[in-house]
Amino acid sequence: MSDLFKDILHGNESLFLNPQFLDSDFIPPIIKFRENEQQYIAECIKPLLMKRDGKNLLIKGSPGIGKTLASKHVLSELKKDSNDIFCVYVNCWKKDSSFKILNEICSQLNYKYVFNKSFDVLIKDISELINQKSFVIVLDEIDRLTDNTILYSLLEDIYRKSIIMITNDDEFLSNLDPRIRSRMIPETLDFKAYTADETDFILRERADYAFVKGVIDDECFELISEKAFEFKDLRTGLFLLKESGEIAESKSSRKIIPEHTMKALEKLNSSLIKEINDDNKDVIDLIKNNSGKTTAEIFKEYESKSGKSYRTFQRKIKDLEKMNIITLKEMNKGREGRSTIVEFNQKMLVDY
Repeated sequence: MSDLFKDILHGNESLFLNPQFLDSDFIPPIIKFRENEQQYIAECIKPLLMKRDGKNLLIKGSPGIGKTLASKHVLSELKKDSNDIFCVYVNCWKKDSSFKILNEICSQLNYKYVFNKSFDVLIKDISELINQKSFVIVLDEIDRLTDNTILYSLLEDIYRKSIIMITNDDEFLSNLDPRIRSRMIPETLDFKAYTADETDFILRERADYAFVKGVIDDECFELISEKAFEFKDLRTGLFLLKESGEIAESKSSRKIIPEHTMKALEKLNSSLIKEINDDNKDVIDLIKNNSGKTTAEIFKEYESKSGKSYRTFQRKIKDLEKMNIITLKEMNKGREGRSTIVEFNQKMLVDY
């Protein structure tokens, strides 16, 4: 055998049994600790089963706490229970315009007559197909949508539907065009971050399915679980589990030890820093110097220096929150209303 592959573990020596259990988009048969949230989503859809109009729903919460997973699981169960409802899931990060979303709807419904058609013609054609049944659409990362034409069209042209929107932007609804908001009148569902015990349980269950029994050191698992809880993001834990296993295998180790997990953490930190482009770095510097102030106060300074819009500022703030570089805290100031305090997480990011 070539020296290049001499020291690798053979197929029957792999540390992994079912690595797919560590994929962030893997949908387990039971979604732990999100039973109430799934029931709420299902209640919004249930009228469609009786051929009545469903309820629209806005799901809010920070990244990596099961919003997408729970929604996809409900759609999966709905498809098993009914043939009378079209179910569509779209990630607006990937499909960020009304026309892209419309084309994705056509693709998922296997409607192929899209070539050379304008938005108006295509929405009319696909609406005729959809209105033969009922319709549920999940629009994930809805705050990434660059225009709201698709929302207006779905609300106006589809007879029986539930539009489920997922966002980590608390102000998405208030920033929505009033004409759309008044037509939609969505229910709201807030997802809370997993507790330390819930995080530990979910990651341990995934690890039990993913790895050969006994290959992961307890100290490694505790470190990964603590880091996932610290980030309030289950995907961080899944990444660290998978990366630790792959690093161990690359070293021909038959056990995952702390050295492998520390390497995985280094990779995580490195990828975090790469996400900070020059523009975000300016925002970070601004927040570092104004930690503890409100988003409104920081935006005034950002606007005066960059000339960019509040929407751009808000998106960058949410990206930094997602990377756990900042923490946003809602404050109630009585008659002055609610405001959001921005705090810089010094321990999460050293000089970059």
